[in-house]
Amino acid sequence: MENVTIFDSPGKGRGLKANKEFWAGDVIFSEPSLAAVVFDSLVARIMWRLDKEGGVVSDMQLTTLDELEDHIEDMQEDELKEFKVDIHNFLDYWPRSSKQHTSDVISHVLGLINCNGFTVSDQRGLQAVGVGLFPNLCLINHDCWSNCTVILNHGNQSAVNTMYHSQPRIELRSLGKIAEGEELTVSYVDFINLSEERRKLLKSQYFFDCTCEHCKNRIKDDLKMAGREQEGAKLSEEQVKEATDYCFQMLDKMEEARLKGDYHEVVKICKECIEKTEPILADTHIYLLRMWSTMSEVQAYLQYFEDAADYARKMVEGYIKLYHPNNPTLGMSAMRAGVTHWQAGLIEVGHGMICKAYAILMVTHGPMHPITKDLESMRTQTEMELRMFKQNEYVYHSMREAALKNRPMTMMHEPKSVEEGIKNLFHRKK
Repeated sequence: MENVTIFDSPGKGRGLKANKEFWAGDVIFSEPSLAAVVFDSLVARIMWRLDKEGGVVSDMQLTTLDELEDHIEDMQEDELKEFKVDIHNFLDYWPRSSKQHTSDVISHVLGLINCNGFTVSDQRGLQAVGVGLFPNLCLINHDCWSNCTVILNHGNQSAVNTMYHSQPRIELRSLGKIAEGEELTVSYVDFINLSEERRKLLKSQYFFDCTCEHCKNRIKDDLKMAGREQEGAKLSEEQVKEATDYCFQMLDKMEEARLKGDYHEVVKICKECIEKTEPILADTHIYLLRMWSTMSEVQAYLQYFEDAADYARKMVEGYIKLYHPNNPTLGMSAMRAGVTHWQAGLIEVGHGMICKAYAILMVTHGPMHPITKDLESMRTQTEMELRMFKQNEYVYHSMREAALKNRPMTMMHEPKSVEEGIKNLFHRKK
């Protein structure tokens, strides 16, 4: 942990600052979990670890659990009632044959999990499977426009020789240049939300008022609620507000249909909303972006890949104007868009999106992460396909159609006109 130092961060309490200069993609530190398990047994796992090894489990640990904030005194009355039930249930669950703990100790650990637990996902970051507690990570303060990101590295236990095994750990990675002495920050919430929404969420879940520059100055809030310009002129505030309110209502209906698994109804709702609001709302409007994001996911699931690709492209173009250039959400969205374009046979745009995603994830996840490795393979494949496409697009599409349908290749006939060639080139059966 020679790369960081604990210091008193003005208005935030303790924090971590850099002991040297870092660049985008640098691993500032990695840390094994004190406990990382499936959701139901996290508290028991922590207590077992504390009983066995005490509050400090490695030489790299900068703080003990006792020194971390549990924010129990900040909880509302209804939260405290549920909290006390959890404590009671745990004390009933804990074996009588094991070392016994007071309710104060259990409540402190539960409080730490509530406000400091790190979601543990599967190897490709697609599904949350548990919660981990990482003491050093708990020292890093929040900033909505952070200079670091945290990624879970599942390690490697597949090598024949156990000396090459590595344990699961989190990695704190730099998103850009960080000067020596600069405070290290991560974002606890998604920047895509409006400043006021982020502040409410941070207050309710983490018990502090965010004073970062992006919240204080509402940076990019105007873009997130903007109207579209038509022939250089802005639409009226009334038109934008009406479209915004309508889009907000339709988002509720869409989410209800999605929870029911009625994907055709989701498509119907989204199409109706997009047709009405797309001419009015800017391509950075967060409600329109959510509609595009949902449509790209559902249409891809229903295998309408051309439609899905169009919505995914619009979504990424909007995200680029809002997110930090190395934001992991932007990287994952670009990857999804690239795959969707490839599925639609739009190899040029697909390869470009995959390359963009790869550049971002090399910073946020690193070259050895399973997602980055997948992207590297995808980038190599699409680069090869793109070269083939540029040499002879008719041969390329014939080979592609044969591969997708698992049948012998048959060549397309040469077009009699440019119009026919374009029609054949981009025609896809749905």
